[in-house]
Amino acid sequence: MHFKERVGAKLADVKLQAALKKLQGNFVKGRADRVAELDNFEELRTHAAAIRDRALNSLDVYLEEFEKNATARGAIVHWAETTADVNRIVCELAARYDVKKAVKSKSMVSEECALNDALEAAGVEVVETDLGEYILQLAKEPPSHIIAPVIHKGRDEISDLFAEKHQRPRKTDITELTHEAREMLRSHFLTADMGISGANFIVAETGTTLIVTNEGNGRMTTTLPRVHVAVTGIEKVVPTLEDVTTLLRLLPRSATGQTISNYISFTTGIKDAQDAFGAEYFHIILLDAGRTKLIGTDMQEMLRCIRCGACMNHCPVYQNVGGHAYGWVYPGPMGSILTPTYVGLENALDLPHASTLCNQCGVVCPVKIPLPDLMRKLREKQVERGLRPWHERFALRMWSWAVQRPGVYALLSKFGVTVLGWMGGSAKLIHYLPFGGGWTDGRDMPAPQGKTFREIYAQQKR
Repeated sequence: MHFKERVGAKLADVKLQAALKKLQGNFVKGRADRVAELDNFEELRTHAAAIRDRALNSLDVYLEEFEKNATARGAIVHWAETTADVNRIVCELAARYDVKKAVKSKSMVSEECALNDALEAAGVEVVETDLGEYILQLAKEPPSHIIAPVIHKGRDEISDLFAEKHQRPRKTDITELTHEAREMLRSHFLTADMGISGANFIVAETGTTLIVTNEGNGRMTTTLPRVHVAVTGIEKVVPTLEDVTTLLRLLPRSATGQTISNYISFTTGIKDAQDAFGAEYFHIILLDAGRTKLIGTDMQEMLRCIRCGACMNHCPVYQNVGGHAYGWVYPGPMGSILTPTYVGLENALDLPHASTLCNQCGVVCPVKIPLPDLMRKLREKQVERGLRPWHERFALRMWSWAVQRPGVYALLSKFGVTVLGWMGGSAKLIHYLPFGGGWTDGRDMPAPQGKTFREIYAQQKR
């Protein structure tokens, strides 16, 4: 994933740094304001975590119930073990229904699958209709945030992009830019043969898929084309509609700082004869792609995730480097766990370490995922499997040996603070730390005052 190599470039990107400041003003403060409206927020979090655990602990039961109820209402459910299976199924459906054009609502699972590339290779035109995803499709870039995919771009960049791609006079007013995008997209909704969506949740008791959006594109994607394909992970199942209402009290507040999103669309089966809108054919693809590997393990809690993005909004690392530094679909603390577990720990060595373990992410997670604990477990697995550099593993073994021997530890501590105090000089600041240059490349480290913690504690006690 090359996280370390990417970080330096992202920190030096002036435009990116300016764009990332929007996280604080929009999402962080917005969430705090909306959470303050609730008297029972912590109780809700506990209840939401229990809902997700109940579904995961009986995942097979609820998925089979969902399939039965969805099928009874005219939908066709497909099971995909891998992302390649998803692409194959969607391309086969496109061929069966003679699809020439597909419109898409925002879907992180389809990003996992690289579904757009597969459809285009099969001769299908694919149009992203979420405003952020549409901008990124024009720019040929991946999303950098799961809720606000184009947060890394400023208004001037988008103005230049629209003027180049749309061949229209350059606009800078936000309302005018969104209106222009709407004009460009409207004809695609009316001429598409297939609509592709994700699903924030799927409801076992009714066979319903549910998407939460702030734009009307999701609703048009799922109702105007004659074929609707919903692609989602198997972990998104919840037992009942009542459970969904609890989760929806938390999702918008945690994601965008809203009491409720502009659009919440429930899709149950195909349209009836009396319906003016709706798909004639509804296919639901349930993807595994590594999810069942987590069931029954010490990483199962990660499957509670409802993809709100609160963890990355509050993460001091993400706030400074953005999403592209993480190298795959899921950035921030959630990505530091999901990516290694989905693509292999050996393929994402840096990501479990892309955190200060400050627990900001764990505190704000609406379903109480202990994100720092899970990252620490992944770090332990790396060491156990010998995936960390030999000198790092050697240093950890030496540290472990020393801290289990109080006398040795006290002696080494005294030596360490003496040397570091000498290195700080008269300014009491360490400008360069041997074997730890990453700590002092961009800041000075305060030097210790020549006494260990034990010595200071004993002196104060006396």
